[in-house]
Amino acid sequence: MTITEAAIWEGTGPDAQAFMGRHIGPDAGEVAAMLRVVEAPDLHSLIAETVPASILEPLADGVAPGLTETEVLDRLRGIAGENRVLTSLIGQGYHGTVLPPVIQRNILESPAWYTAYTPYQPEISQGRLEALLNFQTLVCELTGLDVANASLLDEATAAAEAMALARRSSKVRANDFFVDADTHPQTLAVLRTRAEPLGWTLVVGDPATDLEAGSVFGALLQYPGSSGAVRDHRATIASLHAAGAVVAMAADPLALCLLTPPGALGADIAIGSMQRYGVPMGYGGPHAAYMAVRDGFKRSLPGRLVGVSIDSHGRPAYRLALQTREQHIRREKATSNICTAQVLLAVIASMYAVYHGPEGLTAIARRVHRLTQIMAAGLRKLGVDVRNDAFFDTLTIDAGKDADAVHARAVAAGFNLRRHVGEKSGLIGISLDETSTQETVRAVWQAVAGDSRPQLDAMPEGIPEALRRQGRLLDHAVFHAHRSETDLLRYLRRLANKDLALDRTMIPLGSCTMKLNATVEMMPITWPGFCDMHPFAPTDQAQGYARLFAELQASLCEISGYDAVSLQPNSGAQGEYAGLLAIRGYHRSRGEAHRDICLIPASAHGTNPASAQMVGMQVVVVGCDSSGNVDVADLRAKIEKYADRLAAIMITYPSTHGVFEESVREICSAVHDAGGQVYLDGANLNAQVGLCRPGHYGADVSHFNLHKTFCIPHGGGGPGMGPIGVGAHLAPFLPQHSEAFDSHAVSAAPYGSASILPISYAYIMLMGSAGLRRASEIAILNSNYIASRLASHYPVLYRGDHGRVAHECIIDLRPIKDATGITVDDIAKRLVDHGFHAPTVSFPVAGTFMIEPTESENKAELDRFCDALISIRAEIRAVEQGRITAAESALRHAPHTVADLLATDWQRAYSREEGCFPAGARRTDKYFPPVGRLDNSYGDRNLICSCPPVEELSEAAD
Repeated sequence: MTITEAAIWEGTGPDAQAFMGRHIGPDAGEVAAMLRVVEAPDLHSLIAETVPASILEPLADGVAPGLTETEVLDRLRGIAGENRVLTSLIGQGYHGTVLPPVIQRNILESPAWYTAYTPYQPEISQGRLEALLNFQTLVCELTGLDVANASLLDEATAAAEAMALARRSSKVRANDFFVDADTHPQTLAVLRTRAEPLGWTLVVGDPATDLEAGSVFGALLQYPGSSGAVRDHRATIASLHAAGAVVAMAADPLALCLLTPPGALGADIAIGSMQRYGVPMGYGGPHAAYMAVRDGFKRSLPGRLVGVSIDSHGRPAYRLALQTREQHIRREKATSNICTAQVLLAVIASMYAVYHGPEGLTAIARRVHRLTQIMAAGLRKLGVDVRNDAFFDTLTIDAGKDADAVHARAVAAGFNLRRHVGEKSGLIGISLDETSTQETVRAVWQAVAGDSRPQLDAMPEGIPEALRRQGRLLDHAVFHAHRSETDLLRYLRRLANKDLALDRTMIPLGSCTMKLNATVEMMPITWPGFCDMHPFAPTDQAQGYARLFAELQASLCEISGYDAVSLQPNSGAQGEYAGLLAIRGYHRSRGEAHRDICLIPASAHGTNPASAQMVGMQVVVVGCDSSGNVDVADLRAKIEKYADRLAAIMITYPSTHGVFEESVREICSAVHDAGGQVYLDGANLNAQVGLCRPGHYGADVSHFNLHKTFCIPHGGGGPGMGPIGVGAHLAPFLPQHSEAFDSHAVSAAPYGSASILPISYAYIMLMGSAGLRRASEIAILNSNYIASRLASHYPVLYRGDHGRVAHECIIDLRPIKDATGITVDDIAKRLVDHGFHAPTVSFPVAGTFMIEPTESENKAELDRFCDALISIRAEIRAVEQGRITAAESALRHAPHTVADLLATDWQRAYSREEGCFPAGARRTDKYFPPVGRLDNSYGDRNLICSCPPVEELSEAAD
């Protein structure tokens, strides 16, 4: 009998290597068992009861079939290989650096660090909180200022945040803000974008000749300047202060090892990028920006701030200080929508300083400066016009008509110089860095002047005597204690062991989508073809990135139903901001600049009204009905009232309450009929991919949280990415960078945090259309399974018309508090004793849990979580029945630590075993938090935001 061709090859295809089954937790048997619990005949029926028929779409084939891990890595190697990575001497805020391998392997490539969540639950976040406190201490010492935050998105957005802080704090009522003409051009572009909608005017010029101190509310000075110039700004700062203005300085943190710090010069605020502290350039990001301020500005500081408090045993412990962030208090009156940080990158930068210590950092800075001195001396000897008299690591030369030839010779020799445009096109910038060598300097001489061996007889000083740093740097013990790799390795392990991350347990945070960040997706980000590119390298050297961007944008358009995508926003909040700017630009292009009302449901995240305010819109709140949906009657009333001024509505879909609202098409149509646009927040896109498309059912713009739906890990609170998709009519108004940096931009780099985009690209390629849809279906099944299992123990607050929840559900704990005094925080901390991170606490409804299991968790883990909550409900019942008081219960004393386990004096109303090993908790690998429950009010009353001396910590504990 002849064997058919198909039979010969049967079983040899890639199906056995398919990625989908490794990403999605439940197997077929588990899916069947869960469907029985939720009382659905099949997955198709469950989805039909969950997603409104008016928006549910058949499986689309716009994304290619899923590839195997090997195939995806091969494809990405090919893409990386299309990038031509030259030695970068461009500077402009981005520099070559050396990431110590011990930090690369044990932080950047360690899931213990990159899969962790924002440290809102401090007891299980002590490791990363300590690392962030080290970062804040490092920044305070470098800048000479009192308080630093836990990082911002990039230098340009940090400058914009400094401008907003200055406006809020200044005694000058003017609307003009002065910007040093020697500021990095990408920073100036972002400042222009931020200032214009708020009615602020940028005055750009030379601080020495063009500044009228009494006419501006603040100023930004670059130090050293973008040209490399090192200037003494003390007189300028004094004149601004005399007039009541606020002064910010953008300062290079490596230069600050040798230069007088901004605080000593009199600055109120310092900002900058910590990229050159071990973080690769990555074609623009992600990087940790910093902001430090004088003590009087600390309560206006945007972003996150780590502080020191005490726990229930009176011992020192770390937490997020001033924890209710500005946008949650002030909402539409907020001056910042920042709700995130670049935690993973800030941790890397802090450990780079721990690794090198003050002597090592200073030695690196001196070596870079010495090479620059030699380069300057040689260029001058060869007759080159060097514009800098004082400098740190950057020189500007005037090559005149020979500029193009110099650039060509440099590229032929394997390196890029900075190209100026417009009237400065004859100028060339040259920046050295940690990776530069003697050979680098000789190559520059050869490319610029045709001679690599000038006869040197003297070195320029470079840094003026009056600007040389005085005194000690980084006195705290942490910067002296871990110099050997053995010590640092163990320190990193100790910190990681203190924390709960996704590598240990499910993190069921609603709206945060803590799903699998597969190793294969993470691998390419450290490949040189992706991580060593300068964001302003010539585009013909970045063809691989261009291909990656184009293919990722096409996939996101297919998934969302939009026509165009911008990859520039480097956080979800930046995506909101960029999307609203696009809407604003669209209205203005049609002669409807008067449209300034943004409708926002009462349940919205605080960043929504803050973002609307930042683009000059006025927020009008729309109520929600008893089911948690947008109150359509109230919406129509508000539309009628503000029809002529309606700019947009911002909605989250599925709703913030975890429900697919049936009226979404009606909402979109009503807003469109009145001339407005629909902004659909992409936070809950994980319930929609492959099932419905926002661009098809009425939305005009959405941001995509790549750190949620598309598998970029949360990194302990960053990095994130928030690209936006828009309809064709909004495409002309997407954020852009031009070569002259004169177009509107929302981030420092043209493609935001480009080096982490391979993660999302890999996820989409691995899953394909069928896998992406399946992921959404299982995310919805897992959520409904949890809701079904918990319904008889805790009320599920909101459901759709057919009794289903979306990919997350809210359980109501308020009746428990009313009956027993047991709070949502008590239950959250007791979950730690079971080895779980708490769900989202008290959002969007105070006194509730919002639970999102994602598609990555299997039935066993879901059951373990449900069993833990059911066990906790039994403990609550004991309080209800009067068998124990709330104050005496294990819930009120949770979480329990090893100190509790070993305490010699146990005088509690429950046994030590019941407290430390609750029913169902693992015994062989039990997680114990390093500290007991924190005292938040103590931390706010005694604000300590940098590493205090050990003796002060001891006193705080007494």
